[in-house]
Amino acid sequence: MKTSLGPLLYCWDKTKVFEFYRAIAESGIELVYLGEAVCSRRRELKTSDYLTLARELRDAGKEVVLTSLALIEAAGEVTELKKLVSNGEFIIEANDMAAVHHAREAAVPFVCGPHINLYNAASIRKLADWGMQRFVMPVELSREWLAEVLSQLGTSRPEVEVLGYGHIPLAHSARCFTARHHGLAKDGCQIICKSHSKGLLVQTQESQPLLRLNGIQTQSAACVNLASEWHNMAAMGVDWFRISPSGMSLPNLETSTPLSGNECNGYWFGEAGFNQAV
Repeated sequence: MKTSLGPLLYCWDKTKVFEFYRAIAESGIELVYLGEAVCSRRRELKTSDYLTLARELRDAGKEVVLTSLALIEAAGEVTELKKLVSNGEFIIEANDMAAVHHAREAAVPFVCGPHINLYNAASIRKLADWGMQRFVMPVELSREWLAEVLSQLGTSRPEVEVLGYGHIPLAHSARCFTARHHGLAKDGCQIICKSHSKGLLVQTQESQPLLRLNGIQTQSAACVNLASEWHNMAAMGVDWFRISPSGMSLPNLETSTPLSGNECNGYWFGEAGFNQAV
């Protein structure tokens, strides 16, 4: 099993993004997903900037995949999606079925991101027939589900990737909660989510961390950490362990270290996501 780096889900300024990925170029990460997955209003980096970074990472020996939006709402976003699909150099991570459609139409191989609901072997086989090379397991499913599906798929199957570390992307909305929190309309959001480099923490009335609001995206407040399952995942046949970045440095994942108070692993063990199952 190898390590991948999921797309940066937060809105950082362009200089910081370039600094981050140039550090990643020197790291041991083998596969990098690159691009805007959350909101098209975040225009700090344009497609040409991502292509520049992608080429630099490729030259540093990394496999690179360009990421598409998880929620497409406007005709202009479809136009940008088509440009992404037809970049001619890199495959894409499809995060909704529009991206799957355009990749299939253009005969471009693709990865299905965690936001596409691949819940059974028949769906996975269908997407593989359309050009899917790899899929990221939906974040709310368990290891038992994955073991059963892998058994049904057999050896002739696409690669499998699991979100192993990071805040869990739970949902996307047509409304922007971060803008609303600041008293702004979505159309005039001023890209206020840039003020929250790790999202906006939401607590219960008992002051317990519950969620993170990241523009139109809702994440878990707790950080999933499945490092202790590394060897079990490898034995099951998982191909990639995904890290979702939330800071300038990557986590030091120790397979024998107990979870901290802000970490969780419930979904993997068939429990509520924010639980610490073991």
